Amino acid sequence: MHKHAHFQRMEDSTQQDWQVIGAEFMQFTQKLTDRVIKHLQILEGDYGGFPVDRYTHSLQTATRALRDGRDEEYVCCALLHDIGDTLGSFNHPDIAAAILKPFVSDANLWMVQHHGIFQGHYFFHHIGMDRDMREQFRAHPQFEQTAEFCALYDNPSFDAHAETFPIAEFEPMLRRLFSKPRNTIYKAAVSE
Repeated sequence: MHKHAHFQRMEDSTQQDWQVIGAEFMQFTQKLTDRVIKHLQILEGDYGGFPVDRYTHSLQTATRALRDGRDEEYVCCALLHDIGDTLGSFNHPDIAAAILKPFVSDANLWMVQHHGIFQGHYFFHHIGMDRDMREQFRAHPQFEQTAEFCALYDNPSFDAHAETFPIAEFEPMLRRLFSKPRNTIYKAAVSE
């Protein structure tokens, strides 16, 4: 049985309460990768009209990045770039970025958070939008990286016959990534 804190209002909590909560938190965070993978797998069978389901698209995007020699962090970003599709149907890049923010570089975070606008270069004109919307970011240091991510990995990953590694190929990378938060207000607390 798990221990519980004994306050009804957070302002009444004690250091002992937070020791209990902290111990539970550490156990909870050790299963973060499992929860992320389960959520990614929700995309399986969800085609949304696309030639492949969103799960296959995610795996293909990561497979292409891995085959191209990208580092683990980048490959994990490629894998998770669309994980927000289910809960953030109108802002899925923001959801993916929020999940990745504590664990990735500012450059990769920016790429994930803005990939939707950059990917729009390939289809926005078909739905009455400005395909060059990404040009507003032309002067940003991550413009080329994000454009390249879409061109090389996101854009071509709708091919039902393309090489697509299973999630097991990426799981060890995800475990390593999620084991080392580096951008969190709780950094001091989790480093103890």
